[in-house]
Amino acid sequence: MFKTMLIAGCGGFVGTCCRYLVIRLCADHVVTRFPLATFLVNIIGCFLVGLIYGLIEKTDLLPASATVPLVIGFCGGFTTFSSFANEIWNIGSRGDLLLSIFYMTVSIVVGLLLVWCGRAVVVK
Repeated sequence: MFKTMLIAGCGGFVGTCCRYLVIRLCADHVVTRFPLATFLVNIIGCFLVGLIYGLIEKTDLLPASATVPLVIGFCGGFTTFSSFANEIWNIGSRGDLLLSIFYMTVSIVVGLLLVWCGRAVVVK
């Protein structure tokens, strides 16, 4: 169990570092009220989760044990539901209710769509 936790933790470290890079790139190059960085990491993470599970279920390219470092570790460190929820709250509390609802809705819909796409790109 301890070894598995370390493997997940290493994946989480890499995912967190990648999330930081996306946040920095967005902050340095994009000016918007829309929380683009969190949106990007969450939808990319959704696609990766779908792709990883698709590869596990439909091919022999990844073993089921790959979920620990890749899904629990990397995707868990890369994506961030707590930031997503906090940004929805912050946008709504500053009076921009329509943007808050839009961000929440598009994140969930696009996230589900990309989980499906990730699974769909893997052919058996």
